[in-house]
Amino acid sequence: MNSGEIDRYPVNQLPDRYSLARSAVYKRMQDVRIVPEKVGQRSYITAQQLQLMDELHRFINQGGSAAEFIEARGLRQRPGNNGSGQSGSGSDLAVNPNDFGSMMGAFAELMGRMGFGQPDPMKYFETLENAAKNGWLPSTSELAELIDLSPREIEGYGDRFSEAGFVFSRAGYRKNGEIAWKVAKRLK
Repeated sequence: MNSGEIDRYPVNQLPDRYSLARSAVYKRMQDVRIVPEKVGQRSYITAQQLQLMDELHRFINQGGSAAEFIEARGLRQRPGNNGSGQSGSGSDLAVNPNDFGSMMGAFAELMGRMGFGQPDPMKYFETLENAAKNGWLPSTSELAELIDLSPREIEGYGDRFSEAGFVFSRAGYRKNGEIAWKVAKRLK
């Protein structure tokens, strides 16, 4: 690798790079199974992982979804497949025993494979209900993550759209410059 190439990229700079909320960046890393490397107090991803994140970002901005990207790139791993073509005990987790952050990421992934900590697929209804009741104004990226659309799709709907029994209306801008959305329940 020559001196002009990046060999690692700070995770805390990814939200600015993609103009996304931190939670959306971590969701994307989780989707493509990127576990950052912890060095001191900072977390980094490799140049190869950064390239994958850039490709995912471009794909989503062109109207695709993370699930479609994962399927198209063949990144989906079947349960019990350890990456070698053999079914196994799920011991395909690459962990450096001296890297606590990597070990915790691998542990979280293993727990997810075992079904622990799996999100309730209906949880987003509760979140939308709370947003409507409390007058919360989610940003475009927060809303996109919540209802599994790309930010570009949401912005393409214009000033108002409805989804899953809720109506979303543009309501100004958040601090980060993203559009803020008012959430209301659709009347019957």
